[in-house]
Amino acid sequence: MTTRSAWHRRLLLLALTLGLAGSASAQRAPGDTLSLEQVLSYPFPSNLIAAPQGGRIAWVFNQDGRRNIWTADAPDYSAKQVTHYDQDDGQELTSLAFSADGQTLVYVRGGDHDANWSEVPPDPTSSPIKPRIEIFAVPIGGGEPRRLAEGDDPVLSPVGDRLVFTRDNQIWTMALGDTTAKPLFYARGDIESATWSPDGTRLAFVADRGDHSFIGVFVNDSTPIQWLAPSTSRDFMPRWSPDGKQIAFVRMPGRGGPPRPMLKLTPSPWAIWVADVATGQGRQVWQSPNTLHGSYPTTDGDANLNWAAGDRLVFLADLDGWPHLYSIPAAGGDPMLLTPGHFMTEFVALSPDKRSLVYAANAGPDSNDIDRRHIFRVAVDRAEPKLLTPGAGVEWTPVVTGDSRSIAFIGGDARKPPLPAVMPLDGGKPRPIGSELIANFPAARFVTPRKVIFRAPDGTEIHGQLFMPASGPARKPGLIFVHGGPPRQMLLGWHYMDYYTHSYAVNQYFANHGYVVLSVNYRLGIGYGHDFHHPEHAGRAGESEYQDVKAGAEYLRKLPGVDSARVGIWGGSYGGLLTALGLARNSDLFKTGVDFHGVHDWPTDEGLWQNSSERRPYEPNDFTEAMNVAWQSSPAADVAKWKAPVLLIQGDDDRNVHFNQTVGLAQRLRKQGVRFEELVLPDEIHGFLRHASWLKADHAMVDWFRREL
Repeated sequence: MTTRSAWHRRLLLLALTLGLAGSASAQRAPGDTLSLEQVLSYPFPSNLIAAPQGGRIAWVFNQDGRRNIWTADAPDYSAKQVTHYDQDDGQELTSLAFSADGQTLVYVRGGDHDANWSEVPPDPTSSPIKPRIEIFAVPIGGGEPRRLAEGDDPVLSPVGDRLVFTRDNQIWTMALGDTTAKPLFYARGDIESATWSPDGTRLAFVADRGDHSFIGVFVNDSTPIQWLAPSTSRDFMPRWSPDGKQIAFVRMPGRGGPPRPMLKLTPSPWAIWVADVATGQGRQVWQSPNTLHGSYPTTDGDANLNWAAGDRLVFLADLDGWPHLYSIPAAGGDPMLLTPGHFMTEFVALSPDKRSLVYAANAGPDSNDIDRRHIFRVAVDRAEPKLLTPGAGVEWTPVVTGDSRSIAFIGGDARKPPLPAVMPLDGGKPRPIGSELIANFPAARFVTPRKVIFRAPDGTEIHGQLFMPASGPARKPGLIFVHGGPPRQMLLGWHYMDYYTHSYAVNQYFANHGYVVLSVNYRLGIGYGHDFHHPEHAGRAGESEYQDVKAGAEYLRKLPGVDSARVGIWGGSYGGLLTALGLARNSDLFKTGVDFHGVHDWPTDEGLWQNSSERRPYEPNDFTEAMNVAWQSSPAADVAKWKAPVLLIQGDDDRNVHFNQTVGLAQRLRKQGVRFEELVLPDEIHGFLRHASWLKADHAMVDWFRREL
């Protein structure tokens, strides 16, 4: 016999079930069947390179976690798969390099090349056999990959088949046909950045010795290492002159000295030096101004130093408030601005003849281009940049082919997933490569995000991308998405980083299922100038960027068709931090959220403590005050006000955000009585290596928002 209370429980369960089913169906357009598996089924291309000769290119495709190397040859540039790994095993393929004759590809399999710490190979499948970071070679003409050695960062000689690579912080060497490797030389410190001379007879490298670093040149076992202009400074980024007689490099002050303020922005000066390889004597060619805009650049490629034709040095700097390319005679002089305008340059590559640079920039005739990337080309000796890929697409990582006839790059648009493409050197219609691989991708079902601009309380202009569903109920739930980094910029289309291409696809899924999504490009991000990228009182020094996220939520809630009572927030890494801040500080705005691997307690984050090494107990500084501000900038500081439920997701082998950040927050939420769920992925890293891990996390997030919103 059923009791009255049991009957009531059944009625309540039935009502909840019907309510949830009705809510879920209301978030989908009629006839919509897009699944997470579908929106994440794109093959993501990366590691695009060009052979030193001819018209051959290579890249990596990641298709559902199966990573493989592909090539294409002029003139037809048909995609050809050259490796055949068939498991979603989480093993990266990186550091692609062609042999001098272009007939062999060398690459690295394994590792976590986006980690902030730990060189121990990750084991995302929880295999009882310890993974390794290994170097392989595969013939382009056909054949199986051959394991060369355990190691990383392979660099092939420009002549012959000699290979150098790093192992145990030293340089090792072998020939492509050898079966064993050996140390090339010994030098004290962490040895990195191996760079062959143009004739392949000598090797330049960086010896990092902690508070200072040297540029060294190795010739042979009987010749002492030549140190170039050694000093107390940190020298890095060696670049050979075309004749092999000189090396240009970047110099920054050594670590130490009086403590720098932790709550105030200060200049980070740097210089370009040139040294004579035979004598080791060096001279300063250029010194940055001692201003914030003169600080060492922190966008893609950093200084992007190259030795170009006509004995000119080209580099990137923020001197006019934007990351731009400059050119200067190797003998010294005033730098020439090559890329004037209010935009940033990224993914810079020197042409084989060293006479021009190709790069991506958020510039073009359309006002929306500031939230895109297009390919440009500019000569190294005059400020005449040429836009090569106008339109509504997003293009990145250009390289000039070895025959100097074409430019290869990766690109997509708001709907079509990214693919490699080629175009004539001077411009023309790009030819996508591998279009057959996305023939069944549901690109037509994607919405085209719209650029929106709103203002933070302090007047700062903030850009966002708005994903509006094509149909659905009159009152839709809203989602704020906050990217990580924070030096990132979400775009009006597919992203050039696989982590954010994934985020873009998931936001498309939400829009397809009836959510209105606003992706917020908050201050600290790139794409809007140096001052936006380096704001006052940001991060652990005050979290001034949070006001941008809050302003985005208020903007979203006021949009017609958005149910202001059903707004959630999600993000990963730094976006996880901002998600947690939103829930802790403004549970009145955000009904719920999903926090992927966020920082929650700045003072316990080891990155903050690194600055404490510059403290001197007898020298007054602001360390104590900075720790207090860092705590007040943390989500943990506002847990007492946290009311909204949250889903916490993190891999416990995270090498970018310590797992203790989620452990600590869970303890605080439990004590405070805040409802939360957690999804822990054993042995996964920060940017999940396995496709199965992403699907598990995404399904958990989708289910969470379906239940909570």
